[in-house]
Amino acid sequence: MAVDTPAPTAIADGDDALRLTQPLPGVLQLTLDRPARLNALSRPVVDAINRRLDALRDDASVRVLLLTGTGRAFCAGWDLSSGDGSPPQVTSAYDGQLAFAGMVQRLRALPQTVIAAVNGLAVGAGMGLVLASDLRLAVPAAAFHIGAVRIGLTAGECGISYHLPRLVGAGRAAELMLTGRPLPAEEALQWGLLSALHPAEALLPRALELAALVLRNSPYATQHTKRVFWANLDAPSLEAALELENHAQILALMTDDFHEAQRAFAAKRAPVFTGR
Repeated sequence: MAVDTPAPTAIADGDDALRLTQPLPGVLQLTLDRPARLNALSRPVVDAINRRLDALRDDASVRVLLLTGTGRAFCAGWDLSSGDGSPPQVTSAYDGQLAFAGMVQRLRALPQTVIAAVNGLAVGAGMGLVLASDLRLAVPAAAFHIGAVRIGLTAGECGISYHLPRLVGAGRAAELMLTGRPLPAEEALQWGLLSALHPAEALLPRALELAALVLRNSPYATQHTKRVFWANLDAPSLEAALELENHAQILALMTDDFHEAQRAFAAKRAPVFTGR
C-alpha cells in the first residue's frame, strides 16, 4: 500500500532528548534523540517521556503513536553514566523505578495504537517499550537485550517479565531472561515478537503504512479492539473473554460510525468516520 507522506510538521519540545513530529494527520511520532548515548535513558528523559504520554492520553486528534530512535539504536536502556556508582538511597531509588516502569504503564493505557519502529539496539527499558507497543517492526540489524541480568540486577523490569512470556512463550522468555543473551531481529521475527523486518530506509515508511491502515478504521473500533486484545490475554476463562467482547461489540453497534459503515457498504463507497 502506498502512502503519500507529507513533510513532517515539527512540534516544539524543550527537551533535547525527545523529538516530536506529525508525519501524517492523526499520527504523532516520538523519536528518542540522543544518538551519541544510543538513546539511553536518564531520569530527566524518563520524566519527559512520561509527561508526553500523559498529555497524549487525552488528545483525541492523535490516533497512532509511532516510537523510534535516532542513529543506530532504538534505546540502550538506562544510562549507566548518569550516576556516580554509589549505592542509591532506597526511597529515591524506588521513586525512580516507579517513574521508569511508568513509561510502560502509560503506553499500555493509551487509547492510541502504539507502533514501535525499532531502528537498532533495544536494551532493558528500551526492550520494555517495544514489548508494550501494540505493533512492532524492525530493521534486520536490530537486536534485543535484557541487560539488567548481566549487571547484577533482575531481568524483570519495565514489564519484561509480564509481556515477554505472553508474546513469545514462557520457555523462550525464560531462556532470554536467565541468560541475558541477545535476541537478533531475525530470530525475534521467527518467534513472533516482530511482525516484519524492513531495510533502514523503508522502516518509517512501512510504519506509516501500518498507521494509515489503522486510521482508516473508526476510532471506537481501534481503541476498543486494543482494550479487548490486551485484556483478554489475561482472561481467566473463555466465558470472561466473550463477556468483554460482547459488551464492546454491542456498544459499537450503537455508534454513528457503524451506521455510516453500513451506508457506505450499501453505496459501495469508503466510509467517512467521525468518531461518534
